[in-house]
Amino acid sequence: MKKNVGSIDRAVRLIVGLAVIAAGVYFQNWWGAIGVIFVATSAMGWCPPYALFGINSCSVDSTKA
Repeated sequence: MKKNVGSIDRAVRLIVGLAVIAAGVYFQNWWGAIGVIFVATSAMGWCPPYALFGINSCSVDSTKA
């Protein structure tokens, strides 16, 4: 998998994901499980919808290597 999520995007996803998980726990509902998706894409550095639509927020030049 080629990374398509940049460092700022990853940080925002992690913060939002943890907040959604915490809200789900606090309100005792399953919507908090959505936060797991944000945390997972942050950890992997790859987002399936980004790949589908050709979006890349990663600043690393993948042509060098």
